[in-house]
Amino acid sequence: MNNVLERQRAAHEDIERLEQAIVDQFMQDAKTHRERLHAEHTMDTFLTRISEKSHRLYDLYEDQDGLRQSEINALSGSSEFSEFYERLKVIKEHHRKYPNETVEPPEMEFIYLNQRKDESDDDELEKMFSGEEGLGRYFDFNALHAQYINLKSVKKLDYLQYLSDFDNFAQLYPKSIKSSPEYKAYLDSMVAYLRSFFERAKPLFDVGELENRARKEFEEAWDEGRVSGWEWSTQEKPGEALFCEACQKQFTKQSVFDGHKNGKKHIKAQEKLDAGGPKTKEDQRKATAWKETLIIRYADALSDVREESKANVERKQALTDKERILEQEQEEVEIAEQESDEEDEDRIYNPLKLPLGWDGKPIPYWLYKLHGLGVEYPCEICGNYVYMGRKAFDKHFQEWRHAHGMRCLGIPNTRHFHEITKIDDAYTLYEKLKKEGVQEDFKAETMEEFEDTEGNVFNKKTYEELRRQGIL
Repeated sequence: MNNVLERQRAAHEDIERLEQAIVDQFMQDAKTHRERLHAEHTMDTFLTRISEKSHRLYDLYEDQDGLRQSEINALSGSSEFSEFYERLKVIKEHHRKYPNETVEPPEMEFIYLNQRKDESDDDELEKMFSGEEGLGRYFDFNALHAQYINLKSVKKLDYLQYLSDFDNFAQLYPKSIKSSPEYKAYLDSMVAYLRSFFERAKPLFDVGELENRARKEFEEAWDEGRVSGWEWSTQEKPGEALFCEACQKQFTKQSVFDGHKNGKKHIKAQEKLDAGGPKTKEDQRKATAWKETLIIRYADALSDVREESKANVERKQALTDKERILEQEQEEVEIAEQESDEEDEDRIYNPLKLPLGWDGKPIPYWLYKLHGLGVEYPCEICGNYVYMGRKAFDKHFQEWRHAHGMRCLGIPNTRHFHEITKIDDAYTLYEKLKKEGVQEDFKAETMEEFEDTEGNVFNKKTYEELRRQGIL
């Protein structure tokens, strides 16, 4: 049914299943950094799907086209039964056209997800990070460090010093380069990398909230002139009478400024500015200051990763080439051993195909022989179901499967038919008992048997009386 109400119900069901899947992921004990990272990316995917389905639900509840209200009116009006049977007819017609259509329950997706662990999952994680990043444990600032070295008038730092001071914009970067295109491209690369690192290494971190909070504080600090490295002086503060915003020029004499306004270049620049042309000098300075502030906030939130990165660089600098090769080989061996240990834990050695006990392991072989669990007892009345062991075979005569089979044959399931497993034998015995007059008329109240949770057997009348009294 592709109506609005059914789509709303299905969306609510999907959201609940996604929430339960997230809870299941949280309950799993992630033993390694790789497992924790994989679980966080899985939960991030579920949260994204919940957000998408919630937006669809909101649109359906808004009902801008009026379809939802019209369906409600059709179901609650005077012709609700005709509407019901009309929809039932559509469903029956669909199943008549496609009788063999397979339908997989929605929960199977999450059951498969918890049971399946593909190598492709690890491959996807490996592709997200460079070798230097170590699955999100360290920064890889090599490209950014090269961009920093190529900036003019900056202090040349090695990689370890750069990791410590890359966000010290007030002292490390001279003001003379902050309006250059190279510096702005460098800031764009830094912001893009740090945001990408958040999405890859900390997918559950709310980066949007961090940016909104930083933006609010930045606007207040900018209006008050308190942004680090961008404090205003009287000469720098914009809005003076002899400053041309269109041409971004400062004049010292009123006569020169008045003559500049009549020039062709100024007129063209003013037209571009009025038409939404390039940003003013003030806007450019503010955009650069905002990117610096955002990088500082990102670095504060990733301070633990920065410290780990510095320690890793110091450790690697102390290693020789041979030790680095040995360390890389050791990491590969540890990953292989970890995967083999997980496979050994999942694989149960059971060559005799013994039944599993309460602990999920095969029962002892002597117990298997003692109960005769290797002997098969087929029952034709139960649809050729095979019972393993004499105990299970004796017990099944009072269970639902055998009782249902006897009811389908039209034969009462009494003690006379105990040990009868063939349909022909059951009919023959039934006819013989009727001829000899031994078989009494079947009375459900006295002859149909019920069993309580403790294994006690009662006839139907006694069982119903005890249940009404609350004894059972």
